[in-house]
Amino acid sequence: MITINRNKAIEITKDAIRANRSSKLEALDVEFQRALETGANTDDIVAQKQVLRDATTAADGKTVEELKTIIEGLD
Repeated sequence: MITINRNKAIEITKDAIRANRSSKLEALDVEFQRALETGANTDDIVAQKQVLRDATTAADGKTVEELKTIIEGLD
């Protein structure tokens, strides 16, 4: 019988989320710098970055099937 270590599955899902969000955070960092240079409002950028940082908590407490759904939903 094959058993799945749920804690390991959660960590794998979190790693996938981190890898997926990396380029998005980099793009927002550039956008943030440009906004600072022009004196534009950065509130929206900061909020978007925080959502990406908090994304790994989506995996906490999920079942293996729910974790699969999270990974499949990454773009």
